[in-house]
Amino acid sequence: MSSVLGKNLKVSVFGQSHSAAIGCCIDGLPAGEVIDRAALLEFMRRRAPGRNSYSTARKEDDLPEFLSGVLENEAGELVTCGTPVMIVIHNKDCRPSDYKMFNDVPRPGHADYTAHMKYKDYQDVRGGGHFSGRLTAPLCAAGGICRQLLERRGILVRAHIYSIGDIFDEPFHPVRIGTGGQETAVNGDFPVIDADKGSLMIKAIETCRQAGDSIGGIVECAVTGLPAGLGDPMFEGLENLIAGAVFGIPAVKGIEFGAGFAASRMKGSEHNDPFRMKDGKVATVTNNHGGILGGLSSGMPLLFRVAFKPTPSICQPQESVSYTGRCNTELSVTGRHDPCIVPRAVPVVEAVAAIVILDLLN
Repeated sequence: MSSVLGKNLKVSVFGQSHSAAIGCCIDGLPAGEVIDRAALLEFMRRRAPGRNSYSTARKEDDLPEFLSGVLENEAGELVTCGTPVMIVIHNKDCRPSDYKMFNDVPRPGHADYTAHMKYKDYQDVRGGGHFSGRLTAPLCAAGGICRQLLERRGILVRAHIYSIGDIFDEPFHPVRIGTGGQETAVNGDFPVIDADKGSLMIKAIETCRQAGDSIGGIVECAVTGLPAGLGDPMFEGLENLIAGAVFGIPAVKGIEFGAGFAASRMKGSEHNDPFRMKDGKVATVTNNHGGILGGLSSGMPLLFRVAFKPTPSICQPQESVSYTGRCNTELSVTGRHDPCIVPRAVPVVEAVAAIVILDLLN
């Protein structure tokens, strides 16, 4: 189901990579909330294609058109009116001819084969159809709005490129992320904290692009300003809800919270975060738990990392099969593709986190 289902806020995404349009429906936004159009466009620009050498050459404006759920006030601002907000984004730079052969020969790493089996050969293979990263544009529109509403409540959602291949950025500080200025350093076109590491990452991506290959990486996300107690046991815990929504992002292969898998190599005396009083509130000295205990927010920064696989569309020859020929064959994927999707995935991770958090607060 192409929806982020919450208790009070529900977001549905529709369209295909090369359909006339893509979009989303946001049901449950509070009435009377102003949507800052300029801020939303800037947020979506961070995800938009065709802006640099390390993203696809496809050119899309990604301008969200509001069909319902908002009214314009006397100041010219968009204001929610309490009904479902419907947003459409028109696809303008489509090249369906690039994908004809994949009706018969599935691309390794893509959903071509599995969709072929599920939809009995009626699936849309153009650009990946509904499985495409193109569908993260309306997801960013919905999440960008939620992110604005959260900021008015003092809750900040920020992410950065944690790694590309084996090159790692400076990590968010697990305790002081909301006070050290790191969260303001990750809004650029290539969102990293350490600019020198960012330069090395860009070179690694370019090396893969020139070789007709691709590379994966990790996005780290932090949410600050959360109250303690958000979430529900057992299967609607904060980790469960974020993980379920994050895996709706194409190419995601893993997620970890706080110390994550490193916790399996620690002793309890190392992993436990001691409590203390700070400014009249309960806090922890460290934050190995990543802001979540028992599926509930602890009031410490929520911290998680998301692993993205390499873009499966590569120019190098790959082994595949022909459905009609019932034989083995070889293909090279042509067209326009990201040599690394991680930089454009950063705002998408922020968007998904914002949707989940706002639902829990409503």
